Amino acid sequence: MQKGSVGIDEFIELIKNNHFVEAHEVLEDEWKELKKSNQKDKAKFIQALINGATAIALWIKKRPEPSLRVWEVLQKNKHLINELEFLDKEKYFLAINILEEKFTSKNNL
Repeated sequence: MQKGSVGIDEFIELIKNNHFVEAHEVLEDEWKELKKSNQKDKAKFIQALINGATAIALWIKKRPEPSLRVWEVLQKNKHLINELEFLDKEKYFLAINILEEKFTSKNNL
């Protein structure tokens, strides 16, 4: 899945630079494609990354309750990475780590 690999690179760069809304957009097409092709667990995992970025964006917009609800989707589904096959799998682990670091320090964004 070469397309996914390119998407994750851009996603990582965007979240590193605190562009969380844009990061959400980058993986949206891949998520939709995975859903259409009935790759449910991959779709859930990509949705979890999208929701991680969205949660931080909501926090920045001073919407803590929705932020925390959306963050739970990442926490609930991040384990799926251990069961899935992705090109450049280490990049997906990196994305999770960056999101978790950013969320932990979200009051400083």
